[in-house]
Amino acid sequence: MTLTTIKVTGELRDQLKRQAARHQRTLGEHLSVLVAEEERRRRFVDLADAMRAHPVDDRYEADLRAWSSDAW
Repeated sequence: MTLTTIKVTGELRDQLKRQAARHQRTLGEHLSVLVAEEERRRRFVDLADAMRAHPVDDRYEADLRAWSSDAW
């Protein structure tokens, strides 16, 4: 594992350390969780953008009704 130093304000460092302690994580573990949460948030934003760019059409609604019917 490679270690590195990042420059943040003392206030930000203290805030991150308090958050990490609240969740019983090391600061490194907490930063990993924050990165994963941001990546997940970004995927949902990208998905929402894609859904807006390709709205549902009548064929989808018809297929959904057919799949939801007792015909299957």
